[in-house]
Amino acid sequence: MEENIQKGILIAFGELFLKSEGVKRVFQKKLIRDLQFFFRKARIDFKIHQFRDRLFIVLPETIKSAKIIERISGTSWFAECLYFPKAGLKEIGSFIDKNYKNWIKRGETFAIRLKKPGKAGPCPSLKTGKDGIIERIARNINRKVDLDNPKKEIFVEVRKEGYFIYFKKQKGLGGFPAGSSGKVLTLMSGGIDSPVAGYLISKKGAENIWLHFHSFPLVSNASVEKVKELAEVFLGYQHRLKIYFLPFQKAQIEIKSKIPAEYRILLYRRLMFKIAELIAKKEKCKALITGESLGQVSSQTLPNLGIIEEAIKIPVLRPLISADKEEIIAIAKKINTYNISIKPQEDCCTLFTPKHPTAEGKMETAKQLEKKLNTKKLIKDIIKEAKIVIQ
Repeated sequence: MEENIQKGILIAFGELFLKSEGVKRVFQKKLIRDLQFFFRKARIDFKIHQFRDRLFIVLPETIKSAKIIERISGTSWFAECLYFPKAGLKEIGSFIDKNYKNWIKRGETFAIRLKKPGKAGPCPSLKTGKDGIIERIARNINRKVDLDNPKKEIFVEVRKEGYFIYFKKQKGLGGFPAGSSGKVLTLMSGGIDSPVAGYLISKKGAENIWLHFHSFPLVSNASVEKVKELAEVFLGYQHRLKIYFLPFQKAQIEIKSKIPAEYRILLYRRLMFKIAELIAKKEKCKALITGESLGQVSSQTLPNLGIIEEAIKIPVLRPLISADKEEIIAIAKKINTYNISIKPQEDCCTLFTPKHPTAEGKMETAKQLEKKLNTKKLIKDIIKEAKIVIQ
């Protein structure tokens, strides 16, 4: 029997499984496409088997593969697994009899977690109920049972095609496969927040395009280089990444010369959003993504968020709106963007930030002040100088 055992990783779907059958099939194809892309990129040999609510990937090396799978959205959990195609209960019981001592040490408690087929129908080789299956599997395991808090668990899944056995589930990224929710334009500053916002929206299946405003050559090119470095990390989550780099220094100079200090940041942000909306339309993006968190800075109070967003019609999504800084930092460290984000840079907004910006701007005041600017020309000139990089 051992020669027929296949070793690999079993993947369970997350929210994907809640969709209708037609949508589920489309999303499952996207998930398989992502797995194929990243395994080929890593030069890993593999073979994918499809089941109703599972994928099983035959792999020669599971540790490196697990690190890839944990970054792919659309997975609820995954586990290193043994697959026994066309095996019956007798063969599975005998295999466990011979090998349980390798899995459960003397003195350790155990439990068997059984999953039987649902709508897919019964396994042809299965002639007994759930209790009977567990009784046969556990019959010769000379260890103490503890169903509530076992030291070791043996997971057994029964299917028409055979049996799966695994011992530990690893949490997946969840959400939906990359690109299944359309495209979004993420305003990427290079700081801690915006990469986390881009990551969180990617978990829900949205493909990121990035937009970075910079003030080069008034300041160094550090923010541009940081965004490129962050992009390398992000390529672990989607196949490619398109980035727009836009110079913003001329707009800042004009705003500083014509707008009272307390309203400058609001006018910077309104102009950025107007430019972002045009690029989003060009790229067929359905929303803008920002790293804004409520009350974190003066431009992120409820009144000021409303003033900024009023400038455009496209939806603005803020995945971090309720998160505090410690929560955001924890995610940044988890996805390996934190050490890049904290590198020194002269941000295009902070370069001309006044000492006392208003935390509660007035809509009519902001709109009246905006009339002092040659907004159309500023937008045209900035977009004309855009540099596009595809990672």
